[in-house]
Amino acid sequence: MRFLKLSVAIAAIWALMTACSGSKGSSNKIPILAWYSIPAEYASEETYRDLADAGFTINFSHLTDLKDAMKALDLGQKTGVKIMFTCTQLGSDPEEIVKKVKDHPALFGYFLRDEPAAADFPNLATWAKRIRSVDDTHPIYLNLFPNYAPDNILGCTYPEYVHRFVEEVGLPMLSFDYYPVTVEGVRESWWSNLEVVSKEAEAAGVPFWAFTLSTAHFPYPVATMNSMRLQLYTDLAYGAQGLQYFTYWCPTPGIWDFNNAPVSEDGQKTPVYGLVKEMNKEIQARAEVFLGAKVLSVKHTGETLPPGVSPLEELPSQVKTLDTKGKGTVVSLLENGDWQYLMIVNRSLKEAVDYEIGFTVPVKQIGRNGKAASVKDGEYHLEEGDCAIFRWKK
Repeated sequence: MRFLKLSVAIAAIWALMTACSGSKGSSNKIPILAWYSIPAEYASEETYRDLADAGFTINFSHLTDLKDAMKALDLGQKTGVKIMFTCTQLGSDPEEIVKKVKDHPALFGYFLRDEPAAADFPNLATWAKRIRSVDDTHPIYLNLFPNYAPDNILGCTYPEYVHRFVEEVGLPMLSFDYYPVTVEGVRESWWSNLEVVSKEAEAAGVPFWAFTLSTAHFPYPVATMNSMRLQLYTDLAYGAQGLQYFTYWCPTPGIWDFNNAPVSEDGQKTPVYGLVKEMNKEIQARAEVFLGAKVLSVKHTGETLPPGVSPLEELPSQVKTLDTKGKGTVVSLLENGDWQYLMIVNRSLKEAVDYEIGFTVPVKQIGRNGKAASVKDGEYHLEEGDCAIFRWKK
């Protein structure tokens, strides 16, 4: 039996979806989390407003001191940003700390740790249980390894690792990190990672969250709009209900040579900040497509498919033809409310896709501004990493 009871899971997921959009608590925005965000020494109303202006709904600063963590909550309340709470004392005395913060209006949830091995799951389950004994409303969060972590680090195979986490720790969502875009190209095991996590999340009845990379470090290049679109829209095509950026603030370069984050180590906005702001505006303009959507299928086209994915062999009845001319795309069929959506994502960052599509019903295309425009059968162009979204009535 899962550690997390169904009623608790439903309540936590509801809090997850309704608490992410600022102090007014509206639920019409996709949760967008800034990972490794504003350091304590730079915490001010101005820096938090910059974060909100960039389109982030959740701030996650890696704070250790309770005083700094409480200040983050207060600044979040002033600027309409929710806070993923963490401090050293949350681990040493969770019940007492949770009592202090659980009623704060800016609290989003509680962070446990990053990338645990399977051997860590029992202690994490106990820790989460202690937090829930005081607050069973706000979600508890941590981030899992990607599938390229070796089995001897995970403690089992990757599918077993994700499944055991759901069964043994039982948090109200799954989150994993994977940065597929490297200086050599796109790692092909990324799509199989999404396959594993999305299917496990669906089976457990919980949402999953995924990442894009916004800070360069070896072997990852400086983020571009195309690279972020590829990652975020593919995440959404697989059903992600929360998006995360690694990182917002530039960490100390050190061994990884971190550089070109949205905000530099000394607090200056970089050109990437503007790209991230534009990206988040675009995502939220299309939020009604993705937020709360049910994924009916995710298939792939192309002469060569990534490992672990399924080829597109059958079209929905509303689509009479789809020809990507042998080029690689992700094709996702989503359902949300009264609508169904066909989403096509170009898997390549090296070449555009010209594709032909035809429909059997009236269809509109959802633009980057979120507006729907009527379309006709014909040939369309898809830039590198970009997506196209078509909508029809169920």
